[in-house]
This record gives sequence, C-alpha cells and structure tokens, in this order.
Amino acid sequence: MRSIWNGSISFGLVTIPVKTYSATDRTSSVSFVRIHEKDGAQVHYRKICELDGEEVPNEEVGKGYQPPGDETVVPITDDDLSRLPMPTAKTLSILSFVDPSEIDPLQMDKAYYLGPNGASATKPYTLLREALEHHRKVAVGKVAMRGRESLAMLRAYDQAIVMHTLLWPDQIRSATGVAPDDVGLRENELKLAETLMGSLGELDPAELHDDYREAVEELVAAKMEGGEPAAPSASGSSGAQVIDLTAALEKSVRAAQGGGEPDARAESASVTSLRGRKPAKKSEAGPRASVRGGTPAERTAKKTSSGSATAKKTPGKKTAAAAKTSGGRTKAASPAKKTGTSARASTAGAATKKASKSSTKKGTGGKSGRKTG
Repeated sequence: MRSIWNGSISFGLVTIPVKTYSATDRTSSVSFVRIHEKDGAQVHYRKICELDGEEVPNEEVGKGYQPPGDETVVPITDDDLSRLPMPTAKTLSILSFVDPSEIDPLQMDKAYYLGPNGASATKPYTLLREALEHHRKVAVGKVAMRGRESLAMLRAYDQAIVMHTLLWPDQIRSATGVAPDDVGLRENELKLAETLMGSLGELDPAELHDDYREAVEELVAAKMEGGEPAAPSASGSSGAQVIDLTAALEKSVRAAQGGGEPDARAESASVTSLRGRKPAKKSEAGPRASVRGGTPAERTAKKTSSGSATAKKTPGKKTAAAAKTSGGRTKAASPAKKTGTSARASTAGAATKKASKSSTKKGTGGKSGRKTG
C-alpha cells in the first residue's frame, strides 16, 4: 500500500513516527459514467472561469474561502496554510484514553492504518498497540490531514493500530423530530423481540457480498452479448400491509430457530420425498416393499403377476380358465390352495391374485399358458 500521510503519534514525552495508509477500498462498489444518450459518448466536465468563460487547466486551479452568507471569495495559498499555528499538522496529539462505548458511531468518518515509520518506531508502536488492547481502551486526539484538522480515535486491530477520523460534535445533527412520540409496548412484544435477537445468531463476514453489484455485472454482461437479462420474479406485495406485531414476531422467532411454519414444513417434506419421481409411483412403492419382504411364494407370485392388466383386474376368471385347460384341474387346484393359504397368512387379498396367476402358469403348459404369460 502507498502511504498517504507521514507524521507521528505523541502522548506525554513519547513520540512514535508513523505512516498512514487508507484502510478501505471503495473502487469495488458500483460506479457509472455520464454519457450522451443520443450517441452514447461520454460526457466530460470542464473547469470554466465564470468571468471570461474560458476553460481553466488544473495547474491554474487554486483554493479560496467564501465566508458563510457572503459572496466574496478570499484566495488562500499553500504558503498561507503552512504558516498557520497548527501543531497537529505533522503530529497526532493524544488527549485522552477512553472506553470505546464513549465514542458515538455517528462521529466516525474515515479509517486509516497506522504503521511504524522506521526501525526506531517499532518498539514504542508495539507498546501503544498492546496497551490499547490490554486495557480495552481507545485513544482520542487531534490530527491535521489534507488541509483540515479533525478529531481522531486510535484503536488496536489485527496486530496494527487503526485511526478513525471523527466528526466534531457540532457536525452531528440532532434527532429531534425524527423519533415518534411515546408508543406503548406490551411486555410480551418486548420479550419476543429479544428472543428474536438472540435466535438470529452471529454474523459471518464471509457471507456478506454486494448483491447489487453482482446484478449490475450480469446486466452489463447480457447487454455486451446483445441480449437482455431475465426479468426478476415479483416477490411479496407492492403495498404496505397492516400486520399483527405479536404474530409477526412469533413467526420470525420460529423461522430463526429453524422451525418455520407447520404448512411450510409439510410442503417441504413432500417435495423432498417426491424429487425426480411421479406421484403415481409413490403409491406403488408401498405394496412392492411389503411383497419383497414376504415369503418366497409371494415373491414368485409377484413376478408372474406383471404379465397383463387384464390379469390384475379379473383373477377369478383366469383361475377358472386355467382349471379347464388340458386336464390340469387337479394340478391347478393344489398349488392354488397352497399358495392362497400362505398368502392369506401375510398379505391377504393381494396375494390371492398373485397366487391364481402362478397356478395358471403351472397348470397350463400349452397354448393357454402362453397367452396368459
């Protein structure tokens, strides 16, 4: 990283030379350029002088100060600023060490990493970092960077010292008129809200990402290929709804705890069990499973019963026809009785149908047997 400011940290008689690095990177966020809609060309901004209307090059652009409520602009040069009595121009002077809770997050502006500048600064730098971390304190001071003086907060972070520039107290606007008037809350609602807070768990920074940036990138990729991205599906209702706060809290707690709604659980289980299968096959799975677990005669009867749909619908008629064929009345009756008896012991009526088909095949070795097979 490139250093953007070199100075020192001062507290008491200790001075620590440091280099300052930007701790954040906003280049990954979505940004757009201005274009002329008529031809798609980029639109550039030029610095124009209000008096002569001429474009002003960057080397001729200076600083000026305009007092509030006055149209007069007073030119200010870098030499003027360098002669100002500002001890914080190159030194961050620590004023106090306080608890982190005393710093309102509204005051935090930008973040910078501070690193030791030179070998002699390594030990005092490490000492300050360890002291901040051990005592769980933050240091508050003042520093002048980029032409302005700011409050600053130092804290230990990941074996380094981080400096947060802070806004001055008079730069924080009042919240008067923003908050609603006194609103009555029931004890049950407050308990549910606290339960929901505890059920959401910890935040994993690795799971955080910029959904908007990804959507813009997909849009740009689709346009470059000459197509249009798929329109997002409409979710939820477009209008505001008046809800029961207690019911909404209870539902949120169940969802956060992994329970969800009863109907939602049933629907989810049904979809999971039928994944990749047709509904009709689910009803056949039960009888097949029970037959496989039965006797050998039942499994044999199941195999022979898959010949034709007519055999399944009219088992009685086929049994009678088998008894009349090629004098196999005695042979057909005996296996049928044996098979029927064992089937009734396990699967009742379903096995009787299968047994009749088995006896038909055994009793008719000729023409009739080939038809029923």
